[in-house]
Amino acid sequence: MTIHVQPVVRPEACPALVLNADFRPLSYYPLSIWCWQDAIKAVFLDRVNIVSEYDKVVRSPTFEIRLPSVISLKTYVKPSRHPAFTRFNVFLRDRFTCQYCGAREDLTFDHVIPRSKGGQTTWENVVAACAPCNLKKADRLPREVEMWPRQNPFAPTVHDLHSNGRLFPPNYLHDSWLDYLYWDSELEP
Repeated sequence: MTIHVQPVVRPEACPALVLNADFRPLSYYPLSIWCWQDAIKAVFLDRVNIVSEYDKVVRSPTFEIRLPSVISLKTYVKPSRHPAFTRFNVFLRDRFTCQYCGAREDLTFDHVIPRSKGGQTTWENVVAACAPCNLKKADRLPREVEMWPRQNPFAPTVHDLHSNGRLFPPNYLHDSWLDYLYWDSELEP
């Protein structure tokens, strides 16, 4: 006789995909997910609709609820038109690739025109660079060391970052999320 034991699913393993009121993810990369506690709190505050649920139930002495796997905001949040300048967003714009040699490990960011030579910390002057390339270039101009970025740095749109984010799907996607995510399987990072 074979006994099948159901694996114990801890609530921590049940994040909720958060959709805007138009049923699109608030963000693709990082993927807009909330921990189960925040999802339940939003349900009780009547800020979200439950779109899909896990089989996992959580209980209190007087109440029980299945954990939401997909929730949608009741009020539409207008997406930002201009992404924030952050280290992460620079890496995402540059597809997590050194703009000098193509490496994908040990990324830092580099000022194409060094700050010591008047360069500013802006989208148009910062690129992803691996630590060895950043050390090699140091505080010199590209022409001084013959190191040119593979693409000219630019201020990306939210669409640019979302498109690049789709190239790097998370390691885990719950089946209930797939109808709301549009990962392009033909594009490779």
